[in-house]
Amino acid sequence: MAQGRRVERVAALIRREVSELLLNGIRDERVHFGMITITDVIVSGDLQHCKIFVSVYGSPSERNVVLDGLHAATGFIRAELANRLQMRRSPEVIFCLDRGLEKGAAVLNLLGKLEDERKTKDENSLKSD
Repeated sequence: MAQGRRVERVAALIRREVSELLLNGIRDERVHFGMITITDVIVSGDLQHCKIFVSVYGSPSERNVVLDGLHAATGFIRAELANRLQMRRSPEVIFCLDRGLEKGAAVLNLLGKLEDERKTKDENSLKSD
């Protein structure tokens, strides 16, 4: 139980610190090419590995540019995390693109189209009656 809470606490701290670094610490212009949202942070039980899931608002080419910038900045981010969190060993950081928000928007768009089709069909059936 205590191990799980510790891992969750470290994940929350990493999320906070990386958010701060994304706003103020990373000078690579590629990172600031699109709007980045950290959607999740998963830390391994031994605190040696950390996956940071990000959503990037923008075109696919903009997303790729931002991800390239994030991958280039992982060494800096890892060093900053070690310094800020006072950890004996900083976890290896891996950035992953989270397409959940993108998929959610596509589903909402599809539901909107289905609703419009249903309304049109209802209106046509009323006119024919």
